[in-house]
Amino acid sequence: MVVLFDRFNLPEDVYEIIFATNQQKVVAKMLVEELKLHADELTKTEMSIFANKLHEGFVTEIDEPAYRGKKVRISYNKRQFYDRILTPMKGMGLIDYDIYKKTYRVSDKFNKAMTTIGFMWLQELRKKQHFIAKK
Repeated sequence: MVVLFDRFNLPEDVYEIIFATNQQKVVAKMLVEELKLHADELTKTEMSIFANKLHEGFVTEIDEPAYRGKKVRISYNKRQFYDRILTPMKGMGLIDYDIYKKTYRVSDKFNKAMTTIGFMWLQELRKKQHFIAKK
């Protein structure tokens, strides 16, 4: 996944930087809230139940200015949930999957990856310049 951002116009919500659409942002927030409700960890079965609830659609409150204080029906295709929300979040290090315990956990690896990227950029700046010979 490629994350493009304008450092002069960073939104206050990290989900707006990571996800392309408002619906993806809302579903990702809901997933993190669900993880927090279960002590930051969901089993594979609990994740499947969450994905099924999204697929079938359910009424909830979301933390969006336009919908604050209102009940909203949320639905999201189960396959798209795994492809566009969960898999990218795992790939970026926002969520970890323990293959032995078969659980999903909230992770801080995203922060560590961003720090590593920053250090990579500093190394690039310190490299000696190599001139390309022109013909």
